[in-house]
Formats: sequence, C-alpha cells, structure tokens
Amino acid sequence: MPQTNLNNLREQPEIQMEKHIVSKKPDSLWKIIFRKFMQNKLAVIGACFLLIIIMGAIFAPILATHDPSHQVLLDKLAPPGADYILGADTLGRDTFSRLLYGSRVSLLVGFASVAGSIFIGTIIGAIAGYYGGRIDSILMRIVDIVISFPSLFLLITLVTIFKPSMYTLILIFAVFGWTGTARLVRGEFLSLRSREFVLAARTMGIKNTKIIFSHILPNALGPIIVSATLGVGGVVLAESALSYLGLGIQPPTPSWGNMLQDAQNINIMLKSWWYPLFPGFMILLTVLAFNFVGDGLRDAFDPQITEQ
Repeated sequence: MPQTNLNNLREQPEIQMEKHIVSKKPDSLWKIIFRKFMQNKLAVIGACFLLIIIMGAIFAPILATHDPSHQVLLDKLAPPGADYILGADTLGRDTFSRLLYGSRVSLLVGFASVAGSIFIGTIIGAIAGYYGGRIDSILMRIVDIVISFPSLFLLITLVTIFKPSMYTLILIFAVFGWTGTARLVRGEFLSLRSREFVLAARTMGIKNTKIIFSHILPNALGPIIVSATLGVGGVVLAESALSYLGLGIQPPTPSWGNMLQDAQNINIMLKSWWYPLFPGFMILLTVLAFNFVGDGLRDAFDPQITEQ
C-alpha cells in the first residue's frame, strides 16, 4: 500500500473527531438553567407537588367525589372513611372536594396577585434603575413610603373597608406587594445599564423604551422569576390567614383559609382533629413547595454556582 494512503488512514479519525467537536453546539442558557435546577432535589420535589396541586385545581370538577357546597347535617364532622375520603366539615360537606375547589381560589389569588405586583414593580424598578437621578430618588421614596406601612394592619383595614372577596384580595396584594420587586429590578438595571450592549444600543440611536424592554429586561428575568415564585407562596399564606380571621374569601366559596375558620373551636380541635389537619397541611406543603422551587431557581440563575 502506498505511503500516502497510510497517512490518509491515520489522519482520518483525527479529522472526524475535529468535525465532531466543531459541530457540537454549546448548550443554551435555558438548558443550563434547567440542568442546574434538576440537580436540586428539593426544588424538583416541590415542582412535582405544585404540578399535582395545579392539575387537581384544574380538574376539580372531575376529581371531586361530592358537590363541595352540598350539606348533609347528619354527617357533620364525619371521620375519614369510604363515604368521605378526608372526612366532613361542621355542615357535612366533603373535605376532599372542598380542598380541590379551595386550591382553585388560593392559587388564583396567589398567581393573579403576584402577576400584578410583578408588573407594577418591574415597570417602576426599570424606570428608576435606567434613568437614575431625580426620577430614581422620587420613585424610591415612594417605595419607602409604601414599605413603611405595617402590612398586616393595612391589609385588615382595607379588607374591612371594602367588601371581602377574592377580587378585593387580589387588588390589595397587587397594589401593595410590588415594592420588593421594584427594588430588585432597580438594582439589576443599575448594574446592566452600563454594559457594552446597552451603550452600543444608545450609540445606534435606539429609543430608551426599546432598550429597557428589549435589551435590559430580558437579562434581568432571572431574579424577577425567583421573586415571583417566592411571592406566590407568601400570598397564599397571607390569604389563608385573612380567610381564617373571616376577612378573606367568604363562605360558601371554599378556600384553604376559611376551611380552618371553624377549627377555632377547641372541641373540634380535640374531638375532630382531622377536620383542620388537611387544609392546614395543604397550606404548609404548598408554601414549602413554592419556597423550594424559588430556592432552586435562585441557584439555577446564579452564574457563580458551578454545576456538580
């Protein structure tokens, strides 16, 4: 065999390896974030639990074994059994069915409130961080004023003034829950506005609004997503507390908070322990799940944390 052919055979695997290396595309940012998130076991468990809760809320009419508003007074405070999987409440209504329908209300209040607060906080934080100067000072003083109000007393006062309802809670949580997001977005914009791609966009004469929403904001989505995830858990807990006090979702509409309202009776706590156990357990697990997912997203979006 000629010497040239032997050299070609020796070089061929190296050429194929070089082509394979060149053709391999680097992972996208979202793939890296997803891979880092999946390495956090608690975050994955929390995400799976939230997925189950969300699917249960969506398919509540199919999964519910009873009408959540149907009363059977002879079965009041019935223990868990064949007729009532998780027992019955003080009016003989099925606890399992009310938990499913209550998840709709609690999650809707949480997601809608956080969506509104994230929208308001992102707009105010972006304007303050991008323009700086006097605009930044005025907006941040407004943030300080809103934060200075005691949140619990403010919520109770506003809910008392206005008629307690799901829409009232969503509006109040959205209007007074945006300050943390505003500060977070402002900090991100202050660090990003001096980057090269922003300076290049300004040099090209691109409008400030397009620079804010098309160039800087996509690079600040990570902290916003983390803040939103943690915020939903906080709103679910706050809504449950207000409903427990009788200032939130009003019966007969079920929510996890007002399901605990009757549990203030010590006799129910001692003799029918299963009645307050299940809604309280759902609140606990849901808030924990949102916190676990938020912690996992925070670690996944943090570039300083290396993959294991």
